[in-house]
Amino acid sequence: MRDVMSELKELRLYGMPGAWADLTAQGSVGIDASRWLIEHLLQAEHTDRAMRSVSYQLKSARFPVHRDLAGFDFAQAKVDERLIKELADLAFTTNLTFGEWASVFGDAKITTALLDRLTHHCHIVETGNESYRFRHSSATAKSRIKAREKAKREPPADDPF
Repeated sequence: MRDVMSELKELRLYGMPGAWADLTAQGSVGIDASRWLIEHLLQAEHTDRAMRSVSYQLKSARFPVHRDLAGFDFAQAKVDERLIKELADLAFTTNLTFGEWASVFGDAKITTALLDRLTHHCHIVETGNESYRFRHSSATAKSRIKAREKAKREPPADDPF
């Protein structure tokens, strides 16, 4: 059974926890049906807030193109499709190699201990592919450099020489 009172407080519905407590204390007729309705409404609110949060985060990140697992071409990557789909709940460690973690945490011994605990019961997936964001930013930078070099080599249109 869900704790309706704590969920109402968690969602900051300040007047509802008191009203719910009064209704349940009175033993009102139909309280079981009301509980069912409230629990379903709470679940719908949690789901809606989670979806809006993800949407906001994607918008804030300003990704150039929306990408998700549904559009991933498993034929082009040497990864275990079943495992990737199993891990799709996003409960998995980074794109850094383990050797790079010490520079993030600043202490090699602590980093080793942390990695030991994190990798004890996990699957490590290496795609062997270059980062999409790195490849995209590199291509953009290269095209800008080429455009600048071309502009330097070509004289302005109104220059008679």
